[in-house]
Amino acid sequence: MKKIISLSALLLISYLAGAQVNDVSGAIIDTTGIYGERQDSIQTAVFTGHQAGNYLPRGKEIRTEVISAAGLCKMACCNLAESFENSASVTVGYSDAVTGAKQIRLLGLSGIYTQMLDENRPVMRGLSAPFGLSYVPGQWLESIQIAKGSTSVINGVESMTGQINMEHRKPTDEKPLFINYSAMTDSKMDLNIASSLQLNDNWSTVMLGHVSGNFATMDMNHDTLLDDPLTLQFNLANRWLYYAPSGVQVRFGVRAIRDSRTGGQMFRDADNGKHFYDPDSYTLTPAAEALNPWGSKILNHSVNGYVKVGVPLNEDNSQNIALVADYTYQDMDSWFGATKYIADQHSGFFNLLYQNEVSEAHKFTVGLGGNLDGYIEDFARLYTGLNPVQTFKGRNLLGNAGIFAEYTYHYDTKFSLIAGLRQDVFYNHDGEKKFLPRFSPRLTLKYSPIEEVVIRANGGRGLRFSTPLVDNIGVFSTSKIFRGDPNSHILEDAWTFGGNITYYMPFGASSNTYLSFDYFRTQFVQQMVVDYEHYLNQIDFYALDGRRSYTDNFQLDFNVEPVERFTITLTARYSNAKIELADKGLVERPMTSRFKGVLNLQYALPMNKWIFDFTASLNGSSRVYDFMRDMTDADGNLLYKNGRTPVYPLLYLQVTKRFKGVDLYVGAENLTNYKQKVLVCGDTGADGKINPASPSFDASCVWGPLMGIKVYAGLRFTLWKTEKI
Repeated sequence: MKKIISLSALLLISYLAGAQVNDVSGAIIDTTGIYGERQDSIQTAVFTGHQAGNYLPRGKEIRTEVISAAGLCKMACCNLAESFENSASVTVGYSDAVTGAKQIRLLGLSGIYTQMLDENRPVMRGLSAPFGLSYVPGQWLESIQIAKGSTSVINGVESMTGQINMEHRKPTDEKPLFINYSAMTDSKMDLNIASSLQLNDNWSTVMLGHVSGNFATMDMNHDTLLDDPLTLQFNLANRWLYYAPSGVQVRFGVRAIRDSRTGGQMFRDADNGKHFYDPDSYTLTPAAEALNPWGSKILNHSVNGYVKVGVPLNEDNSQNIALVADYTYQDMDSWFGATKYIADQHSGFFNLLYQNEVSEAHKFTVGLGGNLDGYIEDFARLYTGLNPVQTFKGRNLLGNAGIFAEYTYHYDTKFSLIAGLRQDVFYNHDGEKKFLPRFSPRLTLKYSPIEEVVIRANGGRGLRFSTPLVDNIGVFSTSKIFRGDPNSHILEDAWTFGGNITYYMPFGASSNTYLSFDYFRTQFVQQMVVDYEHYLNQIDFYALDGRRSYTDNFQLDFNVEPVERFTITLTARYSNAKIELADKGLVERPMTSRFKGVLNLQYALPMNKWIFDFTASLNGSSRVYDFMRDMTDADGNLLYKNGRTPVYPLLYLQVTKRFKGVDLYVGAENLTNYKQKVLVCGDTGADGKINPASPSFDASCVWGPLMGIKVYAGLRFTLWKTEKI
């Protein structure tokens, strides 16, 4: 904690004193890799333009959806988890009804199988994964790129379903000050400050600050559990760029986060005083007169530092070497009812690369890199009845190191090939030392028979160590017995193959009219299975070990600007996710939505003085767990006919008024006021309420919205650097 405070102070003092992105045509507009277009400290005039919110760039070899800065302003987008509502590629939902943790799904699988990148550095791994989406403020970002399928081997092979790369605001931005503030009717408030400063021709920096929280308690469905936890988050980052006349680039930065969460039950005493969960006094069998709220209390701290160095080896930069190093410390202190989970994680990532662009047609990259994760865990879980106590303490060391090569071939704009090979040795010191050599090939093809048509295909292998408890944080929001080995870090192994065809149509007010179809299949060789249905009131952790697990994913995208400044985007996704459980055979993967459809309409008046955004989504049904099939509502009606959740709509609306340097916006989410009727499963006590001490208690069975209509308002203030006269 002292390290975090000191680092935060250092960041504040400094303040007071490349992943490539393409536009609609495929041209490079920005880069945060080591090399690419330089964005110098130039005094500029400000021009108003219209940028697509979501689009598929023609120039990308891999099927990539870009959510631009304009797309990040279509909704409140307080953090990364709230930035995907206009996309059917990514589905976001709560992991449980207590912690507020959100998880994504890509290609019908949990977000743990999607590699998250912060400007080409792997992030949100291990302990930071459950809440990592909420630690990236939406207004810190310039864009998000969603790449489906097997991607490059350069950043490792943890991507199984794809990569999501985040582009942050740059030190070279011509915005000395940016402020964003928003407030919601659920009491959530969000404040972001960013300042990009060009100190001289060589040095530039950007300071990013964030504070947010939910400050009031709400229980709109009267199940005694807070709809959202009480939260308070502080987030501070400082990024630097040094550009030497010789072409050498150095990028480095630091970041510190503190996040506290209190969720679960809140009781009032005779004097109307509020009583929240207290892990020090909570007991499974309280005295009859005692107020004994069940809940969770989570405190996260994180510190990150990184450096990226690029050195050109010749004048035209066709040959260069680069070094990327990253270190993260994550501390998670958490309590859930009678369960304690306290853990630390030290993570390191490094990459050393040599790149040679032999000609316009041929380029290759070779290098070596790897990850190292050290975990210190203290877990204790108290049950009623049989098996009253489960504990483990220990240190685990997980890592991998490998060499890789990637060759890129271009034939004009018609054909591209990217072939990647990587040989890793995975190391698991989990009770005993294990060295696991693995070979990972990946191939990407792109073909454009005519200018209007782009065909893509890719495939390859993905590998990652499982961290069962934090990968499935919702299991803590239950009173069920853990069976198997929830501390087993098996090496998960999957192959993903698929492709995409996009037809850019010659009509509309812009050149960004297209129809796109893609299909991807992910098939597991080995996987950690978290089985809620193997035993009654128990959760079983076991390896797939030869059983089947696969997902087929189909998606159709259509985008058109029929008249100037009016954009229509329509997307539909269907997933067929199957898994073979220990005693059920091959079944549909539970709690996984079959389909999702999204319609987004945006209209802007001339000069973008007014902008109107409307989004409608239709969310498909999913198979519920067996123990949920007979659940009823307060009137005795069956909740899940045929063992499936209902199909439900969500509507979003936002209106933005733009002034010189100031945007004012108001909006609403979930206009249909749709809510999941019953969020908690389990036996009831004498008062008719769910009893958290019951072995059947489960608050992780979440498939729909927790809250109804939410209204918000906010402002964005931008101070631009203007041209000197």
